[in-house]
Amino acid sequence: MTGKVERGMHELYGDDPERADALVFGRRTGRSRRGFLKGAGLATMGAAVGASLPFAGGMPGGLVPAALAQAPAEKGPKILKMDGKANLVVLGDKPLVAETPAELLDDDVTPTEKFFIRNNGLTPEASSMPSDPKAWKVKIDGEVNTPLEIALGDLMTKYQAVTLKLMLECGGNGRSFFSPEARGNQWTNGGAGCAEWTGVRLSDLLKAAGLKPGAVYTGHYGADVHLSGDASKPSISRGVRIAKAMDEHTLVAFKMNGKDIPAIHGGPVRLIVPGWAGSASHKWLTRIWIRDKEHDGPGMGGFSYRTAKTPIVPGSKGDPKDTAILESMPVRSIVTFPAHGARLAKGTRKIDLRGHAWAGDNAVQSVDVSIDYGVTWKKAEVKAPANKFAWQRFTASVDLPGAGYYEVWCKATDTKGVTQPFLAGNWNPQGYGGNPVNRIAVLVEA
Repeated sequence: MTGKVERGMHELYGDDPERADALVFGRRTGRSRRGFLKGAGLATMGAAVGASLPFAGGMPGGLVPAALAQAPAEKGPKILKMDGKANLVVLGDKPLVAETPAELLDDDVTPTEKFFIRNNGLTPEASSMPSDPKAWKVKIDGEVNTPLEIALGDLMTKYQAVTLKLMLECGGNGRSFFSPEARGNQWTNGGAGCAEWTGVRLSDLLKAAGLKPGAVYTGHYGADVHLSGDASKPSISRGVRIAKAMDEHTLVAFKMNGKDIPAIHGGPVRLIVPGWAGSASHKWLTRIWIRDKEHDGPGMGGFSYRTAKTPIVPGSKGDPKDTAILESMPVRSIVTFPAHGARLAKGTRKIDLRGHAWAGDNAVQSVDVSIDYGVTWKKAEVKAPANKFAWQRFTASVDLPGAGYYEVWCKATDTKGVTQPFLAGNWNPQGYGGNPVNRIAVLVEA
């Protein structure tokens, strides 16, 4: 690399991308904001990524190549070691949080072993669980005419069960793309999955309980223990507007991919509120409190699961009073094949890529892909979802002019016309809504 690099590359790019360009790669861009004006910069970049860059002329200034974009962990990524789970990447130990690498999200339905893990408290001890899961009880009270307390066994026999493929996504998915870094687990795009869930519609239970005219919000509680160990404190308690609770896709679920929901994923009973921040889909569900006002449990106030109403300066303190609850998740697409960092055989001149896209409460209208840093885009073929709130498969074939380092970019547009931005925008202190264009690195051997 050229010049004196006095600090780490990612720190330099975080502070001043243009200056970092000059220091790290000796490059300077022109008015177009693309390309190299010095051949030495191109050679330096090629050495860093391990190959020539056929489309280097289109690379935007201040862009860290995808191959180098993730700041390396001191000891490499920590891989989850758990029976029944694939090699997820651990983002936190207490509570356990682990995301799924994009290449493991290639299945049409996310297998249970590949499904991400997001806990907010401690997993309930087996000794605190009923010996017969069908004895697990869920209470519905508050603004209802007839409070219910129903056992799982009765839930399964007295109400109509439905099976749907539904997206679950952590509210902080994509947080790592914010600059400067926002608080919380540094998810890339792996805090998401589309499993097949079986359960009863929450609306059927609420109809049975009879909502009072004052019912406007839900409050969710589970058996997970607060990290302090204080059993009197909920680890988290979020809720949703009654309209979302009454949506026919919002489920009280008891099966995941055709089997009893594993404890690590909230079994024997959990909520599934598809398309919204996953924290609303309470695991180990014990109670739904119907409120006559917006719920105010842990996880509903401050900056928790809230985004700024008025844009704020990235890295600033922000004003919690000027925030809105994060509800529908933003449009997102990811390439699931080939894998990021794939090395393809000499002579490869075409990539048949595939991926998934989803858009919270909305559907995906289109997905575009690019291999020349967004100078040109190609429409991908996008399939219809299996049902509302399922993700959508996209495929595309792209031709390569020769050997070298490539980046495959993809961006989705939802049915409201909203497209993924080039960079994570609307920075907020806890980093919600980060959904920039997905980039993967691919190298074709010379």
